[in-house]
Amino acid sequence: MKLVKGVGDFFALDIGTVSVRAVQLGGDDKKGWSLQGYGYATVESHLTQSDSEDSKHRLGEVINTILGQSGIKTRDVAVNLPAGKTYTTVIDVPNQSPAELQSTIQYQLDQYIPMAVEDAKIDWHVLGPSPKDANMQEVLIASTNKEYAEERMEFIESLGLNVIASEPDPIAMARALNPVGIGDARLIVDFGEESADLVVTYGDAPRLVRSLPGGLHSLVRTAAQTLTVKDDQARQFIIKFGLAQDKLEGMVPKALTSTLDNFAAELVKSVKFFQTKYPAITVGGIILSGFAGSIPYMSEYIEAKTSINTVQGNPWQRVNVPSQYQDKLQPIASEFAVAVGLAERSNRD
Repeated sequence: MKLVKGVGDFFALDIGTVSVRAVQLGGDDKKGWSLQGYGYATVESHLTQSDSEDSKHRLGEVINTILGQSGIKTRDVAVNLPAGKTYTTVIDVPNQSPAELQSTIQYQLDQYIPMAVEDAKIDWHVLGPSPKDANMQEVLIASTNKEYAEERMEFIESLGLNVIASEPDPIAMARALNPVGIGDARLIVDFGEESADLVVTYGDAPRLVRSLPGGLHSLVRTAAQTLTVKDDQARQFIIKFGLAQDKLEGMVPKALTSTLDNFAAELVKSVKFFQTKYPAITVGGIILSGFAGSIPYMSEYIEAKTSINTVQGNPWQRVNVPSQYQDKLQPIASEFAVAVGLAERSNRD
């Protein structure tokens, strides 16, 4: 698992629960990025969740199809690791030489990850000086199950691709969505099909990473049961009307109140936890991505519950998108945070 080093030209591949996205960018984070090609396809969730050979074959066909239609030529790829399959944390260690730090991390790894070291693939990266103690530095540690990581790599490489790096979803997402040049912290929230990924960033680096179970699928099931409709219809209600009080007599927000209140409470808990660790740093805003950014009135709801300014994020904020891509990309643009973040990796990282 290579978390932070890109190698030459590559494209990003984000295999989500119900969709697959590919992105290749030109340029760099200094001169700016430009979109060179992208691909997108929806898939049935059992194809991305199953380990059966038939599911892998059909998923591979989807990936090869979107690559064939994308204009992407390189076979080198950076691939995502779902948050539910990874563990990411930020630790404080005393300032020391790189050699000493290497020894310290290796010696203490079993304290920082929730699995046996021999069963894990682990990588770490120095974020820089600790914002709260000049004598300490912060280190990002990410781990995933070794067997899972190797099977994922074998699957990707069976498609004729060369995996040069892999990265947890929350880290890639934060790279794309984090605003440039702000003085305070931001809570980035990506609401997916099965889970919600939360990242508090400060100084262009993640400082707190969480993954909460229960994404859009949970809202759909709750609405379907409460409103006595089928799942497909409940999904349409949520995506089209969201939390609007003047649509369907406000039945959708009423049905989702308890679930969304619990979700908002977790956001508040994350902010409080961050500010307990960094009491001098304010979380100045919440940035929504995925379904959180596309469900109508979700931003207004979260802002009301957290008392923190909340906006929809734009994963393409640093990318020049040529006119030939804009119309087709616009309806799905908010879904590309992980893919764009992966593609924005650079050798400087």
